Amino acid sequence: MERKRALVCAGLCLVLAACSSPPPQQKEAAKEAPPPPAAPEKKAEEPRAEEKKAEAPGKIYRVKFTTTKGEFIVEVNRDWAPLGAQRFYELVKDRYYDDSGFFRVVPNFVIQFGLAADPKMTKKWDTPIKDDPVLRTNGLGTVTFATAGPNTRTTQIFINMRSNQRLDDQGFAPFGKVIEGMNVVERIYAGYGEMPDQDLITRQGNAYLKNKFPNLDFIKKAVIM
Repeated sequence: MERKRALVCAGLCLVLAACSSPPPQQKEAAKEAPPPPAAPEKKAEEPRAEEKKAEAPGKIYRVKFTTTKGEFIVEVNRDWAPLGAQRFYELVKDRYYDDSGFFRVVPNFVIQFGLAADPKMTKKWDTPIKDDPVLRTNGLGTVTFATAGPNTRTTQIFINMRSNQRLDDQGFAPFGKVIEGMNVVERIYAGYGEMPDQDLITRQGNAYLKNKFPNLDFIKKAVIM
């Protein structure tokens, strides 16, 4: 399945768009260009057998990301966004994010990831989940699913690189926060901006990313602590 580009809209007057993303000009970060959509606009369905939940212990858990720039830790709180927190847990347990790239980096706005190294893995997890209510603001360091419209969250995640409170009213529900290693996150390579094509990542995975974007930073592994 081909995906639309993942979109995070940060301006009150901007509407969530579905496909194209603007040229990667760092000067335009202040304009808050919307991120490409994370999933096709279709209603959330019941998970397939391989996606059945394996509940994590307790309402709070932590995930350690080992990246090409170093390590950072995300603390997830199920009370913030129960469905998002559970999907993230399942993805990490399935090693979905291992060797995946930070394919969209807009300085002073967001860092985005969540298209798998192997297109088969991306396809495996393309069933969207329903939305959570927004109970926490999109503050600096918070972690949120990208969307392509209502009830379209699948695998793509963004880290807020500033206070993006305006995203709250647009339905972006944070489920966790970077609690250690934000300095590592800030060093993730931003030179390609929004150049990587999400459709090509979806179809070709890292064969495309590593060939066309040699300086891109990657997640080596993500594990439940």
